[in-house]
Amino acid sequence: MRNKTTRNSFLLFIAAFIWGTAFIAQSKGMDYLSPFAFTGVRNLIGSTFLLGLVLVRRLTNKDVYKNINWSLTIKGGLLCGIALTFSSMLQQYGMVYTTVGKAGFLTTLYVIFVPIAGILFHKKVEWQVWLAAAMGAVGIYLLCMTESFSLSFGDTLVLLCAVGFTVHIMVIDHFSPQTDGVLLSFIQFLFCGVLCSILSLFFGAPTMETVKGALGSLLYAGVMSSGVAFTLQIIAQKDLNPTIAALLMSLESVIATIGGFVAYKVGFLKDDQTMTARQIVGCVIVFTAVILVQLPTEWFHKKKNV
Repeated sequence: MRNKTTRNSFLLFIAAFIWGTAFIAQSKGMDYLSPFAFTGVRNLIGSTFLLGLVLVRRLTNKDVYKNINWSLTIKGGLLCGIALTFSSMLQQYGMVYTTVGKAGFLTTLYVIFVPIAGILFHKKVEWQVWLAAAMGAVGIYLLCMTESFSLSFGDTLVLLCAVGFTVHIMVIDHFSPQTDGVLLSFIQFLFCGVLCSILSLFFGAPTMETVKGALGSLLYAGVMSSGVAFTLQIIAQKDLNPTIAALLMSLESVIATIGGFVAYKVGFLKDDQTMTARQIVGCVIVFTAVILVQLPTEWFHKKKNV
């Protein structure tokens, strides 16, 4: 069981790494497309990628989907898709009205919201996990917040986005052990992609020229961030405490900051991405929190004398 937990934690780390590096692609893509258009096209690309994976699995193993509960899978995929659409669009539109620093901090507040939500579903949360969640929030604050804290209209949208991602994590936690992760992920992206693409016709319709300009960003965000990373999340959460999963996924803010710094140093980004001492301290705190939740639970309990 411990080996499975370690494996799933590693898969979520890979997902967080992809999401963190995808911030560059998303930022660039928004130069060409509206939030609805970018979100719609990237998720359609992600669902197409996953459809190919579904077909390959079916061709190589005819019995792979033999015992699938299709009703439960479709229901779970649609609910995940609703939560994903709600969260993604609140985040994209919120960033129009607020700074990247505030958006990054407010989005990853799910590290606090998830254990609170877990209580409502009678999930046991160890004290060290609560401590790690609080450390994660402090670390993210130091990492992302560079200006005075006040809630604007955009901040409120992104804060609601964090609530949406909390719901997304909890829905995945419920459905992923009961069905196939790849199918669940395919359905959620197809739903999100179709809905956002339809809405983009009324709120910033894409053209062939704008899609072509954002193609590189769309491919990375669609295939890697949507197709690969979110599927890894669904697969990895099958046997993992949702609070620990949230902490691991919050590493995306750390990776985004470090990735931006490296990209600037090698000349890929023109804007100065140099990390301050405060941001470095934030990174260290978040990494410490993630390591804390990976330690065996029995280490934190006193052994009784027999």
